[in-house]
Amino acid sequence: MLKILFFLIPTFLLASINGILLDKNTTLPIAGAKIFDLKNEVVSDKNGRFSLETNETLVHVKAYGYRPYSFKSDANTSRLYIEPIHIKALYLSFWGANIKSKTLKRIMKMIDDKQINAVVVDVKNEFGWTSYKTDYTKANDIDAWRHRTIKDIDKFMQLMKKKNVYMIARVVVFKDELRAKNYPQFALKDKNGTVWRNREKMAWVDPYMSKSYDYVLSIAADAAKRGFDEINFDYVRFPAKLSLQFSKQNNQKNRVQAIGNFIEDAQKKLRPYGVFVSVDTYGNVCWADDDTNIGHTIKSLAQYADYLAPMLYPSGFAAGSFGFDNPAAEPYETIYRSVKHIHCDIDPIRVRPWLQAFKDYAYDRRHYKKAEIQEQIKACADANTSGWMFWNPASKYNESYFIPTDEPSRLYQAQNR
Repeated sequence: MLKILFFLIPTFLLASINGILLDKNTTLPIAGAKIFDLKNEVVSDKNGRFSLETNETLVHVKAYGYRPYSFKSDANTSRLYIEPIHIKALYLSFWGANIKSKTLKRIMKMIDDKQINAVVVDVKNEFGWTSYKTDYTKANDIDAWRHRTIKDIDKFMQLMKKKNVYMIARVVVFKDELRAKNYPQFALKDKNGTVWRNREKMAWVDPYMSKSYDYVLSIAADAAKRGFDEINFDYVRFPAKLSLQFSKQNNQKNRVQAIGNFIEDAQKKLRPYGVFVSVDTYGNVCWADDDTNIGHTIKSLAQYADYLAPMLYPSGFAAGSFGFDNPAAEPYETIYRSVKHIHCDIDPIRVRPWLQAFKDYAYDRRHYKKAEIQEQIKACADANTSGWMFWNPASKYNESYFIPTDEPSRLYQAQNR
């Protein structure tokens, strides 16, 4: 009898949460959303209804095209209104993230005046530096924070949240000079057994070594704890060089599995915070039949990540792509065709491309001005993506190239061409 009671006690502690997810703007039901705690997960039905058994105090909701949402399990959950968001993001560089910098002030002005509602902030860059001092001891022990530009991360986040900015933390994964230098046992080696560095004199961590994952994931978790809405993993791939010493046989199957393992571990590590996980990939991965030697296929990435962020810079595509001698002169077609091409492997609502906000480097050296910027935005809208992110390495954006906040524009509406 005592044994029976022992097994029944946990059941009595579970609370049953029944609710309906509704779009905050339209009040229409949200289907296919994930409602979860640390261990359990359910999906809302076509009417937005869900039922979750939990013994935890905090429950999270992730619905594609919406802000992340969390609520207490003892709250009134009969109707939950989730805020939709179409991401219009600018990259904010490591050095530009200083709260007193002119770069940040210009971007904040664009958030006020233009239809910019999100920023991508370097939390950990390819040198291995963190933009603020995290609570992660191992990173602090090797002075990852020594070059920090955000002196007070809480004050920085308060500034952004006050303007309702959707915050994306860019976290560089395997390209990491600082970590490879301090933990050479995890670094990729050349044929002679010495730490390999690329042309930029940057070392990489071996993606097969799962024991090294917790380092970068702990930094990502710290960013999530600080209030970032999404963790964007960059360089979560193998270097495009095969003649190196890897800890495992380096073939396509193993590469794809290793990258999948990392993203799966990331989802587990970040689960307590309810944040989205996005992954950067090359633009040509949208067209490749293999993993392009970096461990990426659209199908495999889509299995684990919430959002995919292909770098669809027109200048990055080879001459002859899409039938164009100069893809940089065809920004609309480059973006639109690439997104459409992967619809069979991932819903476009889960695609948010990186777009080009820098001078062409491959063809006619054209400056990307308002016409090119707006053509890329239009392509994303017509392809029904969840938004876009513009990349400029120095975070220099011409305010006149973007639409004012109070100006309605079909460029920001999803329309099929």
